[in-house]
Amino acid sequence: SGVAWNESHHCRLLAGLVPDQFQMCRRNLEVMHSIVRAAQQTKSVCQKTFADMRWNCSSVQRAPSFGPDLLKGTRESAFVYALAAAAVTHSIAQACTSGELPLCSCGSVPSEVPGPDFRWGGCGDNLRYGLQLGAAFADSPLKSSKLGTQALKAMNLHNNAVGRQVLSDSLDTKCKCHGVSGSCSVKTCWKGLPNLGEIASDLKSKYLAAIKVTHRLIGPRKQLIPKEMDVRPVKETDLVYLINSPDYCTPNLHLGSLGTQDRQCNKTSVGSDGCDLMCCGRGYNAYTEEVVERCHCKYHWCCYVVCKKCRRKVERYVCK
Repeated sequence: SGVAWNESHHCRLLAGLVPDQFQMCRRNLEVMHSIVRAAQQTKSVCQKTFADMRWNCSSVQRAPSFGPDLLKGTRESAFVYALAAAAVTHSIAQACTSGELPLCSCGSVPSEVPGPDFRWGGCGDNLRYGLQLGAAFADSPLKSSKLGTQALKAMNLHNNAVGRQVLSDSLDTKCKCHGVSGSCSVKTCWKGLPNLGEIASDLKSKYLAAIKVTHRLIGPRKQLIPKEMDVRPVKETDLVYLINSPDYCTPNLHLGSLGTQDRQCNKTSVGSDGCDLMCCGRGYNAYTEEVVERCHCKYHWCCYVVCKKCRRKVERYVCK
């Protein structure tokens, strides 16, 4: 992340690039800041989104050297591919808006007629440019690589497209008020993207409802179709996977499971972060931790807040 990205030999510093990505890096050096930022955001957002689950996305830290949980066509790999594809498009689209990239600027003015109470203006996120470069970068390893089966490549390409579709569908109207004393007599609006955490939340819902598929010849070409006969056909917005995931309860290096021993759990929750589910019925240990927090805060005119520091003891629970 500290690289200047102003010399083509800098592209050699990135591990795991396929030849097409390497050439794209050399031709579009100015975009590499956005791509590196997208990779970092994918890691942090994935771990935050799954912090309350048995699989907590910790394996994404090893990228580009993925473990079995992200290489074998599980629903976890479906989520990571979709999120990464969305993240690189999101990062490039917003870099255009902020003026970081010389070859693009604000998104085009929407074709829809503005309402009576606002006008189009501001600087919208350039989703079109983000989709163009983001898809070229994210999909090229799956189109050129000899690694992996045809079924796995088809699955990953499909899930990349789902990530970009969820991002495209999230483009929304954002507005700023103008007028005397903030009266909002005039509103300027533009099309903008939400933060990546919101996209990840939508993709998590799709992860939970993902469809198990098989890669089969239908007519002249192979397609991903549901493994179970009574499941509806796969839609463009469905995440798909090929093999069942482990339960992630116990360590298994062959399956990419780290287990949940020593993971923190919530004693009062009945959700996935609750001690019963997180600890897989093994039970949990309690310990007490002292935390320091701001307290007794007072506002002083004008304009600052002074707080004291208070210590209190908190009971924590970890899986056996």
